[in-house]
Amino acid sequence: MEQSEREQAAADLMAAYSSRQPIDPLINRWPDMEIEDSYAIQLLQMEEFHARGRYTQGHKVGLTSAVVQKQIGVSQPDFGHLLDDFFHLEHLPIPSTRYIQPKIEPEIAFVLGKSLTGPGVTVAEAVAAIDYVLPALEIVDSRIVDWKISIYDTIADNASSGGLVLGSTPRKLTDLDLRMMGCVMHHNGKQVGTGLGGAVLGSPITSLVWLANTLGPRGVTLEAGHVVLPGSITPMVACGPGDTVTATFAGLGSVTARFDQGDN
Repeated sequence: MEQSEREQAAADLMAAYSSRQPIDPLINRWPDMEIEDSYAIQLLQMEEFHARGRYTQGHKVGLTSAVVQKQIGVSQPDFGHLLDDFFHLEHLPIPSTRYIQPKIEPEIAFVLGKSLTGPGVTVAEAVAAIDYVLPALEIVDSRIVDWKISIYDTIADNASSGGLVLGSTPRKLTDLDLRMMGCVMHHNGKQVGTGLGGAVLGSPITSLVWLANTLGPRGVTLEAGHVVLPGSITPMVACGPGDTVTATFAGLGSVTARFDQGDN
């Protein structure tokens, strides 16, 4: 893609945030776009958000489980940025009108105590960098109409990021078996998903290593104090006004997201 085309794609996605009107898949307009074009489009939007006073508070890895990859029709992970106003407090109403076509998924969140800079980050270094672990629910949203996304579209759209809720039961990594940690998700009281931590690239730690080593060559460091969402344990579920979603993790506790009625 030409730089002007990347800038146009970024501007169209930015407009979708404001209008809450999704746009047609980017790959339809630019069928020759490549992965690096998509990340360049993502970063153009982050630069604009930062210029408006918002700041990056962490990163997410998406498309890490075989189930979610099958849902979307892709075969590799991607990453996105978590901005400061993506963070919602547990149990307090989440403004539904902020989102276009939200879905939700349970994740094991890492809070870093040390920075990580790739390439070359090892599993041992990643483990040493984690301060504590929290239960989390990620709200994913797509600025692409009807979620008709290729991997090029979702990367350009900040990995379909939307928001997140962190639980309030921090645990040390040494007290948990992330691979075998079970999770059950309920939507309005009905069980809608179960899974194990190992669904995330075999282990959520692998996802963290992948993220550090993928961001490093792009000049990005995972900062101490930042949150990393390594990927969903279960398939994502649609959510909306008035919904309540709870994820319960064995040994880690639960986290609840509650959406308002959408009439504000």
